[in-house]
Amino acid sequence: MTSPQIIRTMKKHSKEYLQNLTPYQGYELLVEGNERFVNNLKVDHDHLEFLNQTREGQYPFAVILSCMDSRASAELVFDQGLGDLFSIRIAGNIVNNDILASIEYAIKYIGSKVLMVLGHTQCGAINSAKQGVTDGHITELLRRIQPSISKAMLRDDKDYLFNDSVAYANVENSLEEILTRSDIVKELFEKGQIGIVGGVYNIDNGQVDFFKNLTKKKYEEQQLEPVWNKRVLTP
Repeated sequence: MTSPQIIRTMKKHSKEYLQNLTPYQGYELLVEGNERFVNNLKVDHDHLEFLNQTREGQYPFAVILSCMDSRASAELVFDQGLGDLFSIRIAGNIVNNDILASIEYAIKYIGSKVLMVLGHTQCGAINSAKQGVTDGHITELLRRIQPSISKAMLRDDKDYLFNDSVAYANVENSLEEILTRSDIVKELFEKGQIGIVGGVYNIDNGQVDFFKNLTKKKYEEQQLEPVWNKRVLTP
């Protein structure tokens, strides 16, 4: 198993880097990136260099399904640069066949190590679904959010870091649907080749609550790199 120190010396946008990255280390990159974002300590991304590095191919370490809300861009929220993430955006971070196909492509054919569904507070799609809005194609999209509203009724907002139980329930429902409908995702997850993460972004302060972390942290990694693991924030 390649140590985190060796991985950090590899060229980031390379097949070698991605192949040696574990799902848990990919999760760490997201956690650390959000910490930088919240504290305004963002990395100075050299976009021109990233263009050069990714000209021949792309090797994003994570695929993130998130809402199309302009305030919740995954690349910014996790302080990542060009070529780091597959970003799939749709109102209410719902799941459909095209999104499943995109996720399957990312994890099976490119080798992305983390699959994340990211919701956010004060989601316009969720608020519209609560109000029973019907209008054009919006009606069908909002219908897919209704089960999350019902699910959240069985929970207390105090169970979560942020006061928005429907946003959390909606992320969980999307993750469950992905695992239920995609044999590719299920197989790679069961083999430990990918990690699954659920998070909710707070648009008030920029913090992400990684409330569901299903990346598999192996015992060998704990023994090999105790210093690396100690500095990781576990949700």
